[in-house]
Amino acid sequence: MIRSVISNKWFKFITVGTLYALWVIWLGSYLWFLGLAVIFDIYITGKVHWAFWKKKNPPNGKQTKVVEWVDAIIFAVIAATFIRMFFIEAYTIPTSSMEKSMLVGDYLFVSKTAYGPKTPNTPLSFPFVHNTMPIVGGKSYSEAIERPYHRLAGFTHVKNNDVVVFHFPEGDTVALGMPTQSYYQLVRHYGKARVTSDTRNFGDIISRPVDKRENYIKRCIGIAGDKIEIKKGQVFVNDKPQKHFDGMQYNYIVETNGTSINPKALDKLHISEADRGVFSSERYMFPLTDEAAETLRGFANVKSVTKILEEPEAWEPDIFPSDKRFPWNVDNFGPITIPAKGARIDLTVDNLPLYRRVIDIYEDNDLEVDGDVIKINGEVATSYTFKMDYYWMMGDNRHNSADSRYWGFVPEDHVVGKAKFIWLSLDKDKSFPSNIRLRRMFSGVK
Repeated sequence: MIRSVISNKWFKFITVGTLYALWVIWLGSYLWFLGLAVIFDIYITGKVHWAFWKKKNPPNGKQTKVVEWVDAIIFAVIAATFIRMFFIEAYTIPTSSMEKSMLVGDYLFVSKTAYGPKTPNTPLSFPFVHNTMPIVGGKSYSEAIERPYHRLAGFTHVKNNDVVVFHFPEGDTVALGMPTQSYYQLVRHYGKARVTSDTRNFGDIISRPVDKRENYIKRCIGIAGDKIEIKKGQVFVNDKPQKHFDGMQYNYIVETNGTSINPKALDKLHISEADRGVFSSERYMFPLTDEAAETLRGFANVKSVTKILEEPEAWEPDIFPSDKRFPWNVDNFGPITIPAKGARIDLTVDNLPLYRRVIDIYEDNDLEVDGDVIKINGEVATSYTFKMDYYWMMGDNRHNSADSRYWGFVPEDHVVGKAKFIWLSLDKDKSFPSNIRLRRMFSGVK
């Protein structure tokens, strides 16, 4: 009885059609309800041969092995693409910016449903490839169809101290010869004329839509409306010291009595070979957690362990907003208030550097400045109301992280998802099987 019900074509249609209708309602684009006609034909009328790669009425009712494999591959690609787009996506930690909370070689899953998945801006894209075709190079997507930002309902919102994956905010323009570096930092260092003309060193200059920019992972230090300030390396959120995380680390100068530090001792402190800055046998620079710094102070040959901190007012031009009116550095920054959707600010040429990119690039306005006069979309503007929420992202490896201190606010339409758990972790400094960090596997992200 149950078997006959399950195999009934009307039961199959009602089940699949209901699930599809719920997905369309979640998607919020009701034009997709036309797909019910396709489902009806697949299960009920059978007028169209949708699986064109298979014979409609094969001999003995069996397909060839090749057709069966093609059928399985097509189903797997569609299913995996759907899951990756709307539910969960794999991500790899490529740099040390989140150490020691997240380690280089951590493989983790990012939840799209936590904050709600974004529908693609560029839906015409090669499966399982982010922005560049493997081996042959070139774009893996087409901009023939471009969709505006739309996010489906999620289980929660971005909260303070969440570990978040997002699209690189300054990734709208890329120098292909140096794809991992900010184009805008390159322009500040070398000048726009050289960057755009010297294709041998910088490569071609291209633009990328939001969903095809490089993915970054950082901790959300502040959400929309928060006030952020950094004093001598300590982050303050709304005038309160930020919570200290066990994996948070800073750069330290370590001085010895002239004898070198045993590399095995550094292995035990989980200081990777790439992070071992050796000036001499008696002077080193390491990124250290508070616990590791205290351990090093107990070594018999170590004379001092000193945290490196920039002095206030020691302006670093690469620090956001790269304007001498805001003489900030990595250890002394702000105060600055994160833009919130619907919030209105008074706009002047003095505070414009903080919001120029938000107004001009992220919220797609035509911004002009003529002396002390600011024009937005051709109209004189003395105030501005934000259209989106923004976030402030920083790495836990505070002195080795390219983060919001360098490129400012992260718009809500750049947020990809929340890092949930590590399913594999490999140490690049070791060989198999000792490179497998068993204790980190299937651990949650904190």
